[in-house]
Amino acid sequence: MPQAELTVARPMPEEPGILAFLELCDSFYPADAVDASIGQQRLWYDALCAQFDRPLPNGMITQDAAIGTIPTRRYRPASVRTDVKLLYLHGGGYVVGSLSSHHAICAELSEFAGAELVSVDYRLAPEHVWPAQTDDAFAVLKALLGTGEKVVLIGDSAGANLAAGLALRTRDEALSGMVGQVLIYPGLGGDLVSGSYEEMANAPGLTTTDTAYYRAILKAPADEPVAHPLLARSFAGLPPSYITVAHFDPLRDDGRSYAGRLAAAGVEVWFREEPQMVHAWLRARHMSDGAREGFRALCIAVSRFAGTL
Repeated sequence: MPQAELTVARPMPEEPGILAFLELCDSFYPADAVDASIGQQRLWYDALCAQFDRPLPNGMITQDAAIGTIPTRRYRPASVRTDVKLLYLHGGGYVVGSLSSHHAICAELSEFAGAELVSVDYRLAPEHVWPAQTDDAFAVLKALLGTGEKVVLIGDSAGANLAAGLALRTRDEALSGMVGQVLIYPGLGGDLVSGSYEEMANAPGLTTTDTAYYRAILKAPADEPVAHPLLARSFAGLPPSYITVAHFDPLRDDGRSYAGRLAAAGVEVWFREEPQMVHAWLRARHMSDGAREGFRALCIAVSRFAGTL
């Protein structure tokens, strides 16, 4: 008798708010988006992000300007309570995303922490492959550190990968001033075949196949720790870190593993796993109770690193 084909159930959260978020996302950004052209992916992503945009907090000022040759957007809340700067690197698989895509997220982080925030518009793949992205972000970071600024480095997804790589570069070049790194559902170079990459291979929001696609399009060397921070020979000397992951996310165990290695190396680290969240839950912070709680915890961590809490 022929063997029946095995079907793998799609892991799904149960929280109503996050399910409503996923339904809204699916209406703008199809599950098979990576099969479309780059231009189409960006159009879909921009339309999706626009659905979650919000007005700036009262009194906040933003300014678009280049740091060197890199476009950035600076957020200044009405009440600035620290000289520490926040540096934000957006997600989007290195393929999509911009200063506009994470605009409201950056504004709310800046407002809560009472700190100026600089968002980086690094170059995207496939037009610009690795190391263009890390070089752009590092140029902005070095410019801030070079003027004596203290910096909290923040990134989500691909941006968290860039942030972790920048922390390694900063340490290895003996640059001072980075007072914390905050990594939100980071991809850090896991093996794509075990742990959460297997368990959550078909998770909503991001699949393991999607992750492989984004890695392939970036064309980073497979043995490069700046691109794959879990490959670092040493984790000592890295800044205090806050790492948050989503349970329903193939990238989950990258964050878990990285947190463990930081702790083993004596680095101060906080780790939080959101039990009902999916990849990109940051956008659901005004729809989902779990995302709201996760975002508040994130804002508190940023504020502590910035010295305002």
